[in-house]
Amino acid sequence: MKSMTMWCLGTLAALAVAGAAQARDGAVFTLSNTSPSNEVLAFHRRADGELRFAGRVATGGQGTGAGLGSQGALVLSEDGELLFAVDAGSNEISLFEVDGTSLRRVGRAHSGGTRPISLTVHRDLLYVLNAGGKGNIAGFTVGARGALTPLPDSSRPLSNSAADPAQIAFTPDGSHLVVTEKANNLIDVYEVSDDGLAEGPTTHASSGQTPFGFAFRRDGMLVVSEAFGGAQGASALSSYELDDDGALQLNSGSVPDQQSAACWVAITGSGRIAFTSNTGSGSISSYRINRSGRLTLIDSVAGDTGAGSAPTDMAMSRGSRFLFVLDSGTGAISAFGIGHDGALEPITGASGLPTSAVGLAAR
Repeated sequence: MKSMTMWCLGTLAALAVAGAAQARDGAVFTLSNTSPSNEVLAFHRRADGELRFAGRVATGGQGTGAGLGSQGALVLSEDGELLFAVDAGSNEISLFEVDGTSLRRVGRAHSGGTRPISLTVHRDLLYVLNAGGKGNIAGFTVGARGALTPLPDSSRPLSNSAADPAQIAFTPDGSHLVVTEKANNLIDVYEVSDDGLAEGPTTHASSGQTPFGFAFRRDGMLVVSEAFGGAQGASALSSYELDDDGALQLNSGSVPDQQSAACWVAITGSGRIAFTSNTGSGSISSYRINRSGRLTLIDSVAGDTGAGSAPTDMAMSRGSRFLFVLDSGTGAISAFGIGHDGALEPITGASGLPTSAVGLAAR
């Protein structure tokens, strides 16, 4: 009897360890953006950060078959239980319930414009950035069961019809929306009222040319990548503070990384390290962020994604333990472990993706 009891206790302990290990696992998602059928590709993330292909599910819409030149084509809700995706070829948004790496499509809606390229969500509000036509942003409410309902009178223009926008995102408190305009070297700010309607934009000159992707620290400090039109060795990051009135105050202006075409930005949960993917150089650069939001380059090539890889979107796992990078040139996802000092250690990623793939979300 005693031996049976010990065996049972040992088995329960083993199951507890296995359950804890499984809980540390996660998922990474990207969007095929293929035409005519768009799909979300799901990867199981092991506890050590390695990726394994888990499956694919059709969005029901269409991709474009080519890159979108944006950040945020695929985003998770704040609790990680919903996944939103753009269908840029059919001017739609698709919505999925998330269970591990399993997805169930629960909603679709017209994007309120043409060629949706970037999404952002805050609580029960979703906004989309449409890059086609004259360009605009449009809002939706997200129902308890994932239903997407257009928010009346929420459509707002960009600064002009030739903006070539790259990203839209809520500030951490949801009080404002920010949009980058590559063609005009502008950063747009919209104030969001209590009823979810955006007002604006108020435009601000970017510190450097071709403002592209950006990310917020939890306190609202904003870090923006500057591609400088892809000029060799000219890439940089800048940081800003956004005041209550929606005005941007420059903290660090155009801190260079000696790489080319910095386009996407990710910030660790601690708020102390920022990464940017250099599409023209096949590299990831790391920056230190001090308490006041000023930037200092740590390593020009903290991570190497390889010749011709053209790294684009980036996403971090929960806890900022791992960084994943979509390599648009080679149809792959590079994976790195993140050290406390921002050092990147390569681990097994994924390959065999279509080169049209866009967007990256991790949990």
